[in-house]
Amino acid sequence: MLFITGEGVLIFSAVCLASYFLLREGLGFFITLEFIWPKVILVALFTQISLYFNDLYEFKNSDSALDIASRLTQAIGMTSIALALIYFIWPEMIIGRWIFFVSLVILLFFLVSWRIVYSIAIRRRFFTEKAIVLGNGGLANDILQEIGERRDLSYDIEGIVAPENSPNELKKENAIPVYQGFEGLCDLAEEQKVDSVIVALDEKRGVMPYRELLNCKIKGINIINGESFYERISGKLLVEKINPSWLIFSDGFVKSRFVRISKRIIDLTASALLLVLSSPVTLITALAIKLDSKGPVLFSQERVGEYERNFVLFKFRSMKSDAEQETGPVWATEDDPRVTRVGNIIRKLRIDEIPQLWNVFKGDMSFVGPRPERPFFVEQLKKKIPYYNERFSVKPGITGWAQVKYPYGASEKDALEKLKYELYYIKNMSPLMDLIVIFHTAKIVLLGRGAR
Repeated sequence: MLFITGEGVLIFSAVCLASYFLLREGLGFFITLEFIWPKVILVALFTQISLYFNDLYEFKNSDSALDIASRLTQAIGMTSIALALIYFIWPEMIIGRWIFFVSLVILLFFLVSWRIVYSIAIRRRFFTEKAIVLGNGGLANDILQEIGERRDLSYDIEGIVAPENSPNELKKENAIPVYQGFEGLCDLAEEQKVDSVIVALDEKRGVMPYRELLNCKIKGINIINGESFYERISGKLLVEKINPSWLIFSDGFVKSRFVRISKRIIDLTASALLLVLSSPVTLITALAIKLDSKGPVLFSQERVGEYERNFVLFKFRSMKSDAEQETGPVWATEDDPRVTRVGNIIRKLRIDEIPQLWNVFKGDMSFVGPRPERPFFVEQLKKKIPYYNERFSVKPGITGWAQVKYPYGASEKDALEKLKYELYYIKNMSPLMDLIVIFHTAKIVLLGRGAR
């Protein structure tokens, strides 16, 4: 948040400086700003949207300087094209002759400098919180792996404290020192000057060092539940590790009347509007499907919705009409041979999802929620995946947190991974969460990612 907000201020400042240098004519900086601030905000807003759509707010260990420079150039180009279109439609918003080009020079200097400063801060661990991980099992390994893959996470693990004679499940390449036994845990925490102890024990009964943890707590060291910590840094729940008591006593899963009513009003209004606006695309798509292959234009299929009530889901048909006649119900695969030529196009552009707006309008679905699954697969997955029933406590959605965070799933293993994200969404459901999901979905659709 510090990085994104700081960059927004710098973008705003770059355009303000360029405007002041070219427009001042004896006026002060703030008087100049008073006349142009809406135009400056427009430039700043589109610049940050372009940076987001070019993955410049996702920090990966694999990012190279050349790759970042390339995406930064693409983002500036995207901003220029978008603003040119807006200025053509709305000439009054043109900020002034040459101002945009001067802004670009200042902007590039600010953006590159800001990212270098941020990179140095991350590399030198200026904002790092030191911690010790309690446990050497699967949960501890998942936490360490997540921290290792995310260089923007501000945690520095100083050591791992394992129960005596416990099997080690940590990866061998992990270079963090491992201490055996919980005796002296508080002394170790003070010696390493840690801020937190992350309790990541797979089995807590008869093992949890309550006395040592209480001593740490009294001395001002933060004690963090491992499952909750993993949820916070990963955006998903470890359904294999959590027990019912954790779900019961953890925060979240609050579905207030306000959230449900506001969600329904937004769904009803937006779906009605989009059904009207998308009608030209609907007609063209229907004609293309009819000319391309035999069979109906629409594909209807029974799905499981809220409270496990079945409903009929509608999509544009993208496969051969007899796709499952011989195989029975099967998941779609990458480069699925059953997909038609038109089907391949409308899947990539997500046009095949447009008829689901009718499901949203009727109230069977919402814009955001877990994807509705077929009854055949639901019965299988309920027997094999813990807490699978909990995904039916909300309406299914056209898009969802699992869809934007995890690639297309076509197996029981994928269903388990998706459930981790779906439960996180249900636990943290809010209008703001829905807005985040829709924004991510727009990015995925416009960039043509993840379609199958």
